[in-house]
Amino acid sequence: MFDEKKLWRDRAGGRMKDLGRYLRYIFNGHLVIVLLFLIGTAAFYYQQWLETLPTNFPAELILAVFIGFFITVSPTYNFLLEADKVFLLPLEDKLKGYLLRSGVVSVVLQGYILLMVLAVFMPMYAHVSRSGFGSFIPFFIVLLMVKVWNVAVTWKIHYYVDLSVHRWDMVARYFMNAVFSYLLFKQAHLLILLCIALIMVFYFYSFHTRTRKMGLKWDQLIDQEEKRMASFYRLANLFTDVPKLKETVKRRKWLDWLISKIPFIQEKTYLYLFSRAFLRSSDYLGLFVRLTVIGALAIYFISFGLGQILLGVLFLYLTGFQLLPLWNHHQNKLWVDLYPVAQKFKSGAFHFLLMTILSVQAFIFTILVLIKGEWGTSILTLLIGLVFSYIFVFYYSKNRLKA
Repeated sequence: MFDEKKLWRDRAGGRMKDLGRYLRYIFNGHLVIVLLFLIGTAAFYYQQWLETLPTNFPAELILAVFIGFFITVSPTYNFLLEADKVFLLPLEDKLKGYLLRSGVVSVVLQGYILLMVLAVFMPMYAHVSRSGFGSFIPFFIVLLMVKVWNVAVTWKIHYYVDLSVHRWDMVARYFMNAVFSYLLFKQAHLLILLCIALIMVFYFYSFHTRTRKMGLKWDQLIDQEEKRMASFYRLANLFTDVPKLKETVKRRKWLDWLISKIPFIQEKTYLYLFSRAFLRSSDYLGLFVRLTVIGALAIYFISFGLGQILLGVLFLYLTGFQLLPLWNHHQNKLWVDLYPVAQKFKSGAFHFLLMTILSVQAFIFTILVLIKGEWGTSILTLLIGLVFSYIFVFYYSKNRLKA
């Protein structure tokens, strides 16, 4: 006898156990310290920035733009697997309870994210509006109800195969969410908010009636669930080996010039191999680009020299630490072990490439400081960045990889 309650408990419990196992590796001691430093630094400058805001600052508009985005993006975590399109398809009518529980879990998890986002922006709103934090809880309750509506609509949209329906739905819902949020933060008249709420109800009802006789699009639901988990596994793979991760590579022919100068000799075999893996893998190159952009922006908007230097070192550490898994990128490929190349060339190639990557990042950070006209700070940023990179690559990483 099919028990959809037991199925959901097994699936949800297994997924939480899987996530918890990898989260322990992600939030290790090093990363927690770095995150605390980043949060503390961001909070300090955020508070200083708030004190400079005039009373006519468009806080409500900014809140509406960002909150509208976080409310609109409302996936449903359904815990479905590839085999379900075969074995659960005949039982689709008996899965209403399963899907309802998935929807509740989705609202709870995304509601927590919404709470954190609102908490970040609320000091700006309270400072500009001079209304204090008394409206925080009412705002969150109303926005959570809007989030429930978004999750419900998103689920109904999953019944459509045409991707244009999905795109237009995202645009329409974002517009409604942003307008409703703006009027809410502006504390518009209750009747105006109720009118928009009625439009939202009618919007959901229209899709509900159209999809009443449609079947679930199993391929689409399972594909979205796998993409979400693949994103998490890529993150976890930066800290530990993830057997479930399916590697994704892109040709990126336009970057070939970066490795075209590597000599075609036996000693440079691993340098070519590691360089190719770094440029073609979305995990490594994408991580380097993201951290470099975030670090450069943070350094540019930091006003004093010591903070710029510390942030530069911090992002160099984050980049270097999360590129260490590149060493084991080819460990499961037997043909690499057949290379008639000494192990010392592999180690030398990896450390040379890692030192080059961190040096490039240090130069980029230096240029951002130099653009601000701070010559002395820019020289210190470069020197300290290069010294830190050398120590990290040839001392820290060597000991880490041996362990």
